[in-house]
Amino acid sequence: MSVLEDNSSQKRRQILAGAAVVFTDDGYEGASMSRIASEANVSKGTLYNYFESKSALFAAFVSQKADDEFPRLFAPISSEGSMEEVLREIAAGMIRLIISPGSLLLYRIVIAESGKFPHLAEIFWEGGPQATLNRMAEWLRQRMEAGLLRRDDPLFAAGQFFALCQTPTCMRWRLRIGDEPTREEQGRIAQGAVRVFLDSYAVRRGNDGTPT
Repeated sequence: MSVLEDNSSQKRRQILAGAAVVFTDDGYEGASMSRIASEANVSKGTLYNYFESKSALFAAFVSQKADDEFPRLFAPISSEGSMEEVLREIAAGMIRLIISPGSLLLYRIVIAESGKFPHLAEIFWEGGPQATLNRMAEWLRQRMEAGLLRRDDPLFAAGQFFALCQTPTCMRWRLRIGDEPTREEQGRIAQGAVRVFLDSYAVRRGNDGTPT
C-alpha cells in the first residue's frame, strides 16, 4: 500500500469513527453531515469526497461493523474441532454479537428510523444478517455434501440455527429489560441451540457406518 493509499484509508476510518459518534447521539435523521465532518475533524468537502450522501456513509458504517465482527464470528470454521464444537463456538459468538453495544446501537437506529427511511433496513439487512446467513449457509452446504448433515436448503438451515440463538433472554436485553445475559446464560443458550439443531440435521450412523 502506498503512502497516499494509507493516508486515504486512515482518513476514511477517521470519518467513520466520527459518524459512529453522531449516529449514536442523534440517530440517522438527526445526524447532519456538517456535524459528522466536525466530529471527524475533516472539512465538509473532504467528507463528501469520500461519501456522496448520508445514506452512503451509513452503508459504509454498517459494512465496517460487519468487517469488524465477521472474522471473529466465523473463525471457528477453520479450526480442527468437531462439528458440534464449531457450531457451539459460532453460537456463542452470535449471542455475544447480538447483545454487544455496537449491534444494539445499529438495531435500535434502524428500528427507530426505518419507518421514514426504509432503505436503512435494507442496508442493515444486506450488510449484517443476510451476509451472516450466506456465510453460514455455505459452511452448512459443505457439511451436507460431506454427509455430516442431512441435505436440505442450507440457507433455511442457517436461519433456523441463528433463530435458536435469539432466545427471549437476548430479546429482553435488546428491549432494555432486565440485565445483560451472564456468561453462564450465554453458554447454556449456545449449547441448547447446537443440541436442537443437530437433533434435527445431524446424520446418525450405525456401527457399520451407514446412515440411520
